[in-house]
Amino acid sequence: MFVDSHCHLSFPEMHGRIAELRAAMHAARVERALCICTTLEEFDAVHSLALAHDEFWATVGVHPDTEGLAEPTVDDLLQRARRPRVVAIGETGLDYYRLNGRTVEQMEWQRDRFRVHIRAARAGGLPLVVHTRAAGDDTIRLLREEGQGQVSGVLHCFTETQAVADAALDMGLYISFSGILSFRNAQALRDVARRVPLERCLIETDSPYLAPVPHRGKTNQPAYVRHVAEQLAALKDCSPEEIGRATSRNFDTLFTRVREPCATPTTT
Repeated sequence: MFVDSHCHLSFPEMHGRIAELRAAMHAARVERALCICTTLEEFDAVHSLALAHDEFWATVGVHPDTEGLAEPTVDDLLQRARRPRVVAIGETGLDYYRLNGRTVEQMEWQRDRFRVHIRAARAGGLPLVVHTRAAGDDTIRLLREEGQGQVSGVLHCFTETQAVADAALDMGLYISFSGILSFRNAQALRDVARRVPLERCLIETDSPYLAPVPHRGKTNQPAYVRHVAEQLAALKDCSPEEIGRATSRNFDTLFTRVREPCATPTTT
């Protein structure tokens, strides 16, 4: 019924909990989850989850906030993206929220990294999982310049403006909403979500972060994506089941590799 389109199950908060998380997913009718890679060093752990369990899929990418670890090349990303059950490039993008004393102009290294990911997505014919925080204008600009109308993808955990959402939709991108939709101070985001067509929406947890109400303050998990669906359903004046069906279809449409034959997981 439901798909968590963005979670981090290789993070320390999730260690030793995979069986528990899968059981909770089953109970909440969350059928699949996309396990997101944030560093090249993390990729093997993320990929192993996808190989081991039939409800998990994987991405390959380096998060914009990552510093001091391996810097990806197009070839680095493409080599890993060719492996079974890897369905997208990312998490990638721009984040100007934490400049750590630097100016936006001094973040060119981050923009260069984003360009590498966009080029890899174009070369591999894969969608992008895009992180953008306080950087909407530059995110859209680089997607236009480097993507050249040939890159699909999703702006995950969306918190930008209606103008950024409209620009992304104009490029054919999807918008993914997280538990932030349920936060008391997120009315502006709810207004954006109400206007994004359902056929271009995804839902996610961004686990282990951003647990939705009624679990706010706790460690998030894929099973809680159902609460995101409930919040989006209230905004769209429909049932959570309709949100689940629509966002699951959208997931399959964007991440086309989930429909391709691939290596069989070792456990189910």
